[in-house]
Amino acid sequence: MEKITKFLREAYVEMKKVSWPSREQTIQYTTLVIAISISVAIFLGVLDYFFGSFIKSFII
Repeated sequence: MEKITKFLREAYVEMKKVSWPSREQTIQYTTLVIAISISVAIFLGVLDYFFGSFIKSFII
């Protein structure tokens, strides 16, 4: 039990040292990640469609 208590105290001290992003930064980064994820999904979807059509043209 002593080791757990020591660990939690040390973790608490370390968490105080962390430089947390502001609310505005968090919103900007989240928006950026969502936009990039959607862009990559659309890009891969378009590639999949064209490659699928290309393969179907050889099969049919």
